[in-house]
Amino acid sequence: MSYKRWIFVAISLFGIGLVFGLVTPADIANLLSENVAALEKFSSVLVPFNFLTAILIFAKNASALVISFILSPIFCLVPILALTANGWLLSFISVSVVQEKSLGFLLAGLLPHGIFELPALILGEAAALSFGTIAVLALFKRERGNLVFSALKQNLRYLVLAVALLLPAAIIETYFTPLLLT
Repeated sequence: MSYKRWIFVAISLFGIGLVFGLVTPADIANLLSENVAALEKFSSVLVPFNFLTAILIFAKNASALVISFILSPIFCLVPILALTANGWLLSFISVSVVQEKSLGFLLAGLLPHGIFELPALILGEAAALSFGTIAVLALFKRERGNLVFSALKQNLRYLVLAVALLLPAAIIETYFTPLLLT
């Protein structure tokens, strides 16, 4: 399957997550309150306009993509989960932000760095899905075994591109987005 099709699959999985986030009842937030409290503690470390913040954001996002790629041969479960969970979380939180603040506030908080971060997520997870599928097929069909190395090589290029897109996203999220939200 061509890489363009894997991008379509990745966008579709992300879209499924977005839809689930939109239809999830707001009461679920109460069940997640402990996780939200832990995230708030972590976010206190992320200070706007701080170089360390940009490094931490980049490292977190890049490591998530790389781990997803590495674990993709386990029936593509991690890339599928990453795409749907990120879509779900984005839309679920967006609904709350729009209700509490405004659509403009949400867009100001997401668009500047999201222009880089969302394509990075889609490109990186599409590469993970592509490689993971070839690796799984190679387990069941010996003749596909010789395709694994070439698929790894090709998909690593897409992964590197995705990780590279995360760098400007982290810089914008650290230095520019806070200006728009104040």
